[in-house]
Amino acid sequence: MPGKKYNNISSLVEKREYDLDEAIELLPKLKTAKFDETVELAFHMGVDPKIADQNIRGMVSLPAGTGKNVRVLVFAKGEKEKEALDAGADYAGTTDLEEKIKSGWFDFDVAIATPDTMDIVGKLGRILGPRGLMPNPKLGTVTFDITKAVQEMKAGKIEYRVDKFSNIHVPVGKVSFKADDIKSNIGTIVETLIKAKPSTVKGSYIKKCHVSLTMSPSIALNVTRLIKR
Repeated sequence: MPGKKYNNISSLVEKREYDLDEAIELLPKLKTAKFDETVELAFHMGVDPKIADQNIRGMVSLPAGTGKNVRVLVFAKGEKEKEALDAGADYAGTTDLEEKIKSGWFDFDVAIATPDTMDIVGKLGRILGPRGLMPNPKLGTVTFDITKAVQEMKAGKIEYRVDKFSNIHVPVGKVSFKADDIKSNIGTIVETLIKAKPSTVKGSYIKKCHVSLTMSPSIALNVTRLIKR
């Protein structure tokens, strides 16, 4: 059963589609947690994830970042290991990290790997894959350009991926962010998804979109106006 606080803030959200500006103005009024709640965006897409080219997935750099301290792990050897740590990676190494992960350690948010360590990383596929932590060359997380990859992740580069229910969930900042920063991040996400539209999709592409805080009810956005911004 929802708590009293949740019921109170739920009454602030009208059963209609909001323009982005008024939705962002409403968000701070929905804050109930003592921590800095994440602003989350949820899309329901008009795609079929079972069709290969409609299984939308990619990376996007948010101009205002996510407001989260992203813990980056890098699989790298020799000079590349040092480069990773110098670039701001929280952890770097090879077999030492492999053994820690096999033992159940997952104190990181993103994993990056140099191509010459994929023999080690490949052994962890069944562990990292289901958690969305497996390095992937298509996402720029298997690369020799370690400095760039680490800095992008630290600065707010995130992954977007459609799930089996045709939904995409992404963080777009914190409730403490300025309204313009949240709008900028949302605009970047929407633009990225539009560019990623598969040619085989017919009819409505972005069917629904909601914005919410970690602990709040969601606000339905007017998709037509959101796309035209």
